[in-house]
Amino acid sequence: MSENGNRVLKSGIWYTVSSVAIRAVSIITSPIYTGMLTTDNYGRANIFNSYVELFNIITCLCVVYSIGRAKIDYREKFDEYVSALQGLSSSFAFAVFVIAMIFREQISGIIKYEVPLVAALFAYLVIFPSVQYMQEKCRFEYKYRENIAISLFTCIGTVVLSIALMYLFNDERYIGKILGTILPTFMMGIVFYIRILRKGKVFFNAKYWRYALRIGIPMIPHAFALVVLAQIDRIMIKNICSDADAGLYTYGYSIATILSIFTNAIGQAWLPWLNERLDAGDRTRIRSMQKKLVLLGCFLTLGFITVAPEALMILAPRGRAYWVAKWVIPPVALGTLAQYFYTNYVNVELFYKKTPIIAMSSIMAAVVNYILNYLMLPRFGYIAAAYTTLVSYALLMVFHYVAVNHVLKERVYANMFMFTAMVISGALGIAMCVLYRDGVRMAVLRYCVAAVALTAFVIVRRNDAKMLTDYIRKRLGRG
Repeated sequence: MSENGNRVLKSGIWYTVSSVAIRAVSIITSPIYTGMLTTDNYGRANIFNSYVELFNIITCLCVVYSIGRAKIDYREKFDEYVSALQGLSSSFAFAVFVIAMIFREQISGIIKYEVPLVAALFAYLVIFPSVQYMQEKCRFEYKYRENIAISLFTCIGTVVLSIALMYLFNDERYIGKILGTILPTFMMGIVFYIRILRKGKVFFNAKYWRYALRIGIPMIPHAFALVVLAQIDRIMIKNICSDADAGLYTYGYSIATILSIFTNAIGQAWLPWLNERLDAGDRTRIRSMQKKLVLLGCFLTLGFITVAPEALMILAPRGRAYWVAKWVIPPVALGTLAQYFYTNYVNVELFYKKTPIIAMSSIMAAVVNYILNYLMLPRFGYIAAAYTTLVSYALLMVFHYVAVNHVLKERVYANMFMFTAMVISGALGIAMCVLYRDGVRMAVLRYCVAAVALTAFVIVRRNDAKMLTDYIRKRLGRG
């Protein structure tokens, strides 16, 4: 295996290990949150996070999407570029903060959170992007240890502070959960803001700002569309159904997206290598690697769907009211798989700086998601939102495929292989819902079916499985 291939696999392994460790902390503390928060408060705390994501799209100008390509175009001045990028987004975010403080009462009435939380929200958005810039910088420089350290600090700090502040705000514990979530990242953002500025020594550079805005501005509709797909469900459930239903859906959704710790880790390791191979015009190696990653994603998704009901009960042993959220998990997990697949096409569009195409595809999927939620939620309740999410992500995969292959006319991936894998995984995952009914017999049958499928998978792909196992053993043996 080449040196670059080693770096990709090694960083992928350690991103995955660290992500599992981070998520393990969240899993261990999840029963504490469900025990301390009512479903209403749980939904209210998490909906605040949805507003953070929505407003961050505007205040950061989506210039973070330019970092991967800038690493190639500004190899020798990458630190300067990231420093100027921070100057651009923080200046705009501060201007938005000032405007928000002038209209704080009106904003509070619209989003239905107290004025101090409105102030905290917009102050956070000035500093938070610096953490994103540092993580992206480390990723494209293959500094996975630094990136892992950032994630660990954020995770542990959030858990400790959230629990402490929930006790402090005993009558309104959702406030403690909100503040505990944003304060650790805010403090770290201040440190990184200073560090990035000291190293790059550039706050304003017209050339860098124009470059970033050319890529970032068209990505704003795309980013909004992604938030609509990931977050608007909860807001619509809150408004159409209830806060309690929003809490149940949020909990089931959060369990389902545990799967994303693996898919995101793979993507974090894959993207820098992909950009290098695209720059070198090496499509053959890209297709070969991608087929293995497609199969790995399908295997992880189906395995996750198998164990999800028991995992949910373990994570909320005293919160039996949350157990019904298991029905949300299979479609959302399959949506995560579709997201994992379509991101491959987005990466190609970003490489060629065709961000308007990305935006158009994402907007169409978001509109479909909104319409389906509007039609289905009143009739079928909050579980319908899980299936509208799956349909929307699947359509997004199709839209981005069309954009890359028929608009850009770039043949990068084994497209038929990827779509076939998605269809088969989707059918198997939804079929597994039949075995989600209560009872030991159903659980045993579900695990037996999964064991047979796993055995068949290992037999068919034994060479790839052996190669990966041997490599992991060798690397971990070296420490």
